[in-house]
Amino acid sequence: MRRCPLCHSQDAAFFHQDKKRAFYACEHCGLIFADAASHLPPAAEKHRYGRARASAKQRQLAQFILPLLSQLAQQQAGRLRGLNFGRVLDDASLSNLEAAGHTLKQYDPFFAPDHEALRQRYDFVCSYRVFEHFQDPLKEWSLISRLLNPGGWLAIGTPLLTDLAGFAKWHYKNNLTHVSFYQRRTFEFLAQKGDFALLFAAKDLILMQKTSESGINRDPI
Repeated sequence: MRRCPLCHSQDAAFFHQDKKRAFYACEHCGLIFADAASHLPPAAEKHRYGRARASAKQRQLAQFILPLLSQLAQQQAGRLRGLNFGRVLDDASLSNLEAAGHTLKQYDPFFAPDHEALRQRYDFVCSYRVFEHFQDPLKEWSLISRLLNPGGWLAIGTPLLTDLAGFAKWHYKNNLTHVSFYQRRTFEFLAQKGDFALLFAAKDLILMQKTSESGINRDPI
């Protein structure tokens, strides 16, 4: 048994072995995670992670953030102050967002390590294709939770693991920088733990709102 890096329970059991890594499954929160001994060192992770700054990935990030911000602006009057956590939006998209009157800070541990941004509070936090990179997901979750104002929104873009039996053939696990994999019940656990309302809004999009006064409700189980 291994300790789960998200809920710290001792209920994580061996789940799968491929040619490069062993994976464990937590019975308590549902997280699937790679053996910490197989984590890439920071320099190698930065090299692999940097490939995501290609123009195609930048477009995907913009297509995640900009429509989302438009929807949130309809829910909350006035200008919004947000944080793009874990990646960097291209300058053109950032300018369009700011032209609409909103403010977006950015934090990327490799390419925009603005630690001052992590000492502020926000109306929304976006995290696109980032949660799967968390080697210490409890630490990162605790940080992100603190960054949100009461009533603030958290938008997470990450592929949900919906077929445990098909994990061996799931291509997403083959990227060595992907070390944490989430099921629906993992986010249900986090929502309950952190007092968030939860909505599985679309494919690979999870919306959470801080405090129980949210206008969105949890999906029925």
